[in-house]
Amino acid sequence: MKKLVAISLLLVSVLLGSETVKAQAFNDFFKKKDVLNRKPIELPAVREADIIWAKQIWRIVDLREKTNHSLYFPTKELDGRTNLINLLLEGIKDGVLTAYDAREDEEFKTPITYEQVREMFGATTTTRRVRDFDTGELVDKKVEGKIRPEEVKQLMIKEVWYFNKQSSALEVRIQGICPIRVFYRNDAIAQDIAQRQQVFWISYPEARELLAKKEVYNPYNDAISLSFDDLFIKRKFNSYIVAESNAFNNRMINSYLSGTEAMMESKRIEDKMFNFEQDLWEY
Repeated sequence: MKKLVAISLLLVSVLLGSETVKAQAFNDFFKKKDVLNRKPIELPAVREADIIWAKQIWRIVDLREKTNHSLYFPTKELDGRTNLINLLLEGIKDGVLTAYDAREDEEFKTPITYEQVREMFGATTTTRRVRDFDTGELVDKKVEGKIRPEEVKQLMIKEVWYFNKQSSALEVRIQGICPIRVFYRNDAIAQDIAQRQQVFWISYPEARELLAKKEVYNPYNDAISLSFDDLFIKRKFNSYIVAESNAFNNRMINSYLSGTEAMMESKRIEDKMFNFEQDLWEY
């Protein structure tokens, strides 16, 4: 009887061991090399003479929405994947991307350094008065600030919608991306009020080469995934309009409307562009 029990335990251990080997081998039997060799989707050339209508649009992509979680997660590198803000920060630090001052305008005229980007995140070195445990006296101590990428909860996208008579379709080109930091101040007056800050602008055409080489998590299939460039070009994100080009210095909708009226204005601009394309056709 004891021999039978021992043999049974041995068989179980062998079977479990083989299953463990299979589980480990599943992730190792192929490597995704295609991602590193990807190139941005080639966009067709557009002639000025073919554009009969155009409108600049600014929209917000809220990363807290479930549809946009692929842009926010993972907050730390996982299986070679990272989120969008970490990818952009890495590109700026390595000199691959140029960051532009979001306090100036969205025309990409004022480049800033990686150190200035750190300052925009509040990641500066500060001096604090702390108590020395040995002497009991207050001493000055330098505290190195850190960038907190998880504070970027929204993106602002600047794009141009235009009607191309060559293709007889309404088309769009993204011009820039601006991360928006949502944080709380340390002072006692406004510590309970969320602050929103545009950190920097990135030229999208310049960033496409980098975005095409990083994949976005596909919740339906681990073997097939899109790149960040695919996600933006194929419009696989949810957003809402916050401004359109106008005669008032491109003012934002929230500067003259609020609440439900602001939402209705955003929808009105969206419908206006859609109806423009539909009205060009006759049936």
